[in-house]
Order: sequence, then C-alpha cells, then structure tokens
Amino acid sequence: MLREVGGPFELADVPDPDASDGRRIVRVHAAGINFADVLIRRGHYPEMPELPVVLGLEVAGELEDGARVVALTRGAGGYAELAAVDQVLPLPEGASFAEGAAFPTAFLTAYIPLTRQVHLHPGSAVLVHAAAGGVGSAAIQVARALGAEVIGAVGSAEKIELCLELGASAAYVYDDIPDDLRVDVVIDPVGGPLLERALGRLRPLGVLVAIGVAGGPWEAINPALLVGRNVGVQGFYLGRLLRHAPEVVAQATGEVLELWRSGAVKPVVGAEIPLAEAGRAHELVESRRSVGKVVLVP
Repeated sequence: MLREVGGPFELADVPDPDASDGRRIVRVHAAGINFADVLIRRGHYPEMPELPVVLGLEVAGELEDGARVVALTRGAGGYAELAAVDQVLPLPEGASFAEGAAFPTAFLTAYIPLTRQVHLHPGSAVLVHAAAGGVGSAAIQVARALGAEVIGAVGSAEKIELCLELGASAAYVYDDIPDDLRVDVVIDPVGGPLLERALGRLRPLGVLVAIGVAGGPWEAINPALLVGRNVGVQGFYLGRLLRHAPEVVAQATGEVLELWRSGAVKPVVGAEIPLAEAGRAHELVESRRSVGKVVLVP
C-alpha cells in the first residue's frame, strides 16, 4: 500500500475487494509494474487516485474455480493477494503467471496504435524508442507480426541484443541513430527532447505515436513543423480509451491475444520481485536498467 506521495510501500491487511457490482475476484500470482505506477508514487500522474492506494493495473492469477486468467484492474488494486476485475482473459496454455501479468498494458499499448492509429503495410519502417522496455519489446514483436521492418532505439548498448532477438533489423543507442534514418512510424514511450528529434526522422505522411514521458515532459510542438514535413502526431492513453471506447479495447484484446496464442508474440519478463519488495521493483524501473516488464510475485 502507498499511503502518501513519495512515501514507501508497506504491507498491510486491507478488506477483501468487493465483487458485488459484478466484478470477479482473482487470486493474484503476479502483478505487472507500469510507469504509470511510478508516476502515481511520485505524485505526477495526470489522474491521481485518492491515497492511500494499492497500486497495480494488471494481474495474472486464478479464479475461484481454478481457471488461470489475465486481467486489468480499474486502475489500481493489483499489488495484492486478491484483486477485483471487470473482465478476465484466459492465460494461454504453457504461459507463466509472470508472462500473463506482463501482457495486457504493454501489448495493448503497442497493438492498438499500430493497428488503429497508423497505416502499416509490408515493408513499412517502424522506429521504436525504449525498445527493450515493456511497451517497446511488445511493439517490436507486434510490428514484425504485421509485416513491418523494425528499428530499435535504446538507452544503453547492452539492450541492443534483446531488440535484435525480438526481431528488430537494427538497434542503436539514441545518440548513435544514423542521421539519414527515415521511417514511416515512431513509437515513443519516452517523450522529452527525443520526441521532436524523432519528428525529423519521419518520411512524408509518417506518424509519431506519443505514449509516455519516461524521459521527461513533452516539449511544445510547432504545427508548422508538422505541416512543413507532411507528418503527424497521434497520442495514446490506454486508461482513457478503456473508459470511453471499451469496445475498441475488447476487440483489440482478442486480436493480440490470438497473436500470443499463435506464438507470433510473447511477453518479455525482465525481473520477478517479491511483493514485499515493491519499492525495489520501482527503483529498478526508474533506473532504466530493466528490460521487458518488471513483475511482482508473492
């Protein structure tokens, strides 16, 4: 539980979650950590929950009948033994609970923009920032499954190999990206000065999808830059889309789950950390040393 902004996490006994409104109760075996959780702890999230709060957007575990499932919470409640959720998805046969907890937000955040907000065709080039992270590792695999060529961009050289293993045709540390690299799509979970720099890498009619601010706040963009280059910027925020267009998310979830079942994509779990050490897990995410998803386990 997080009692105050910037405060430590603490283990606490809380009432069991309420399922009287039709939600289902999942016994949690793994909970994914997202950068949104980090922003809430820092007090920088745009839609701060009321404190104290049990964080956690996504979980994997078992229903009362023993069915193995993956689910999204209503924005919180996953860092716990039990979580109430609106909808559950079957965990694919052979997948671990940790992989299940690493799946929903990362893959929906990659899949929906790449299938609804941009126009990919075989041979399209996609540049993925933070390509070894949770969303980035998902975006590499999804773009490859859709027939695109993928180039990864990462913060340190030791992350390049993972990008190549996941299907990127090339990967670079940010400062080493070739000046003449041009792409049709940029997936950007980083923000900060990287975003404007990436606009200059877009081909005519290319699109940058802004997803997050792990590298700092977005800088103002002059529309003249977009008009002059014939490029565009799209934004993606899964939480709001879930509230306002749940049918879009539901359809996309079925599609990307089928990609997982077929073996075309697979969640990357970079670390499994005990629930009691949630603070250490957040430090790992904030340090940018982690790859894939960091997951809490009992």
